[in-house]
Amino acid sequence: MKLTIYNSLTRKKEVFSPLHGPHVGMYVCGPTVYGDPHLGHARPAITFDLLFRLLGYAGYKVRYVRNITDVGHLENDADEGEDKIAKKARLEQVEPMELVQSYTRSYHRAMDMLNVLPPNIEPSASGHIIEQIALVETILKNGYAYQSEGSVYFDVGKYNKAHRYGILSNRNIDDMLNTTRVLEGQDEKRNPVDFALWKKAQPEHIMRWPSPWSDGFPGWHCECTAMGKKYLGEHFDIHGGGMDLIFPHHECEIAQAVASQGSEMVRYWMHNNMITVNGQKMGKSLGNFITLDEFFTGGNPLLTQSYTPMTIRFFILQAHYRSTLDFSNEALQASGKGLERLLDARSHLNKLTPSASTSANVNVKGLREKCEEAISDDLNTPTVISHLFDAAKAINTVHDGNGTVSAGDLDELKDVFKVFVEDLLGIRIAVTAPNVNSAAFAKAVDLLLSIRRQAKENKDWTTSDRIRKELESFGFKIKDTKEGVEWSL
Repeated sequence: MKLTIYNSLTRKKEVFSPLHGPHVGMYVCGPTVYGDPHLGHARPAITFDLLFRLLGYAGYKVRYVRNITDVGHLENDADEGEDKIAKKARLEQVEPMELVQSYTRSYHRAMDMLNVLPPNIEPSASGHIIEQIALVETILKNGYAYQSEGSVYFDVGKYNKAHRYGILSNRNIDDMLNTTRVLEGQDEKRNPVDFALWKKAQPEHIMRWPSPWSDGFPGWHCECTAMGKKYLGEHFDIHGGGMDLIFPHHECEIAQAVASQGSEMVRYWMHNNMITVNGQKMGKSLGNFITLDEFFTGGNPLLTQSYTPMTIRFFILQAHYRSTLDFSNEALQASGKGLERLLDARSHLNKLTPSASTSANVNVKGLREKCEEAISDDLNTPTVISHLFDAAKAINTVHDGNGTVSAGDLDELKDVFKVFVEDLLGIRIAVTAPNVNSAAFAKAVDLLLSIRRQAKENKDWTTSDRIRKELESFGFKIKDTKEGVEWSL
């Protein structure tokens, strides 16, 4: 299976060719856990979950590393501002790591509800201080950093003369160097574009560690370079994250890698685009900030209803990961209806009776090939979903008695829906209690519906309506048809 992915470094789609044969190293910038997870957290998680699933489907053995940025760095590019976790911990009079644990658990709960597979390794920034100190020491030794008043800064100007700073973001750093200088002595950095590798902690700073230069903490950009090197080696295949990380975070990562080891660390850089809310960037200051839990419960004034985790996932997958995705209640409601249509077709598949042949008006030939071609073309999920909708139309034609499908075509349809809807797109078909036998569960529901049917025959409308309403309140969808009753979760 030939995969192509868009490489942000070369700005073009490339055929994926891993560095180490069937073994793929993938590093993704995970959440900064200074609050409850929101829609912006969901998009990169789902994008790279899809890539993780696809690489496995294509036969690769993937080591997926997704970091947690927890506590210790500063808010504004690690050079000025305040650590958000430490600030909140001081206000609430709790340990910073208490907040970190709480927000990390919240993030994991949300990812599980969105059916995002856990990474192979999930390192935290505060758990890898030793590795970050070692990285800074190497960069200093190689001459691309300098000490200043107990802090250590990366010398962007010196690096830019030997290499190129701005290769990922395509920025002209020479212009920045020439136009952003401050008067000598006004700042501990030699140049405003230099970035912190290690910061000396001020007396009020809670999180601090001993180092050769001062009691302090690493710069924000160090964590991913150090942890990527530790778990994936000096050269690995894929580094991903949101488009907002291209500059400065990922640009600084490239510079740190080259300055420390003499070569770039990553072969393919991938970035998902942002989510907007009614055309505006989501942010607390704009009053359009919605957490994932609020989406699931409907507990936000911007929401007209609650939305299931699978509706959120489907909504995100309906747009290409490199395109801007705009949230509105109307868009999410449309996604919910589209998902329902797809899942109805998936449910109908298990109830179809095969015929001797497939009728001419039921076109299911080449479905797998078309879906594979689309998803392997830089994760083109909108096209995959359009092919699945075409298949759903064919399935419904047979279900409604207006066409026939052969046993071979029916088995192929079932397998394609299993692979692409469930395994790759990650749409969870049904949620049952853990350790419940699914066959017994289905029989119990069928028994309730048979009691309801008997109540209807006896004109016991009270019992009939009660069974239906209570099943629907539990999340069941009940549909009366001329052939009988259909149900789904």
